[in-house]
Amino acid sequence: MSISAEIVRQLREETGAGMMDCKGALVAAQGDMEKARDLLRKKGLAAAQKRASRTASEGQIGAYIHPGAKVGVLVEVNCETDFVAKTPEFQALVKDVAMHIAAASPAAAQYVSKDEVPAAVLEKEKEIYRAQATAQGKPANVVDRIAEGKVKEYYSTFCLLEQPFVKDPKLTVGQLVQEKIAVIKENIVIRRFSRYRLGEESGTKAATE
Repeated sequence: MSISAEIVRQLREETGAGMMDCKGALVAAQGDMEKARDLLRKKGLAAAQKRASRTASEGQIGAYIHPGAKVGVLVEVNCETDFVAKTPEFQALVKDVAMHIAAASPAAAQYVSKDEVPAAVLEKEKEIYRAQATAQGKPANVVDRIAEGKVKEYYSTFCLLEQPFVKDPKLTVGQLVQEKIAVIKENIVIRRFSRYRLGEESGTKAATE
């Protein structure tokens, strides 16, 4: 089917993908923009996974002060090259991540990724969830399944990469990073962050690559 240059341009502006990739996705989706976006996202995420093992030692430390100056964030986001670290796309990502950490609700992240949650903390949470399910009269054979489901909720609340991105809750922060990897074509790692609230203690959270 014929795909107009205008619709290709529109998809490119929305996704940041290359012109030929956009045209190919539109052809495969028979001109359906939503399906084409999904195809590009799947293709980009697959490519991003291949880059995940590459060393990311450049990047930026970003800062964000929430309106009212009562909450502030410092975040280190790494990429592979200094060239990419200076691009508007990467700088915008750093700013978005810092803003998300400041604004995230109902709870601020305590860890960068779920892999960082200490085993003892996780087991304690599971014990609580099992006890709650048992107290509600749930059958013994489903108590563990309920606890595992609650663990996923715990991750989405307290692990930065698992949280719904505040500017687009359909994406997690981790998915946002993966999409930027696909566009920028370098590995990107959120290394660590500190969130400061006026009058409260603050801890620095660090990621493992």
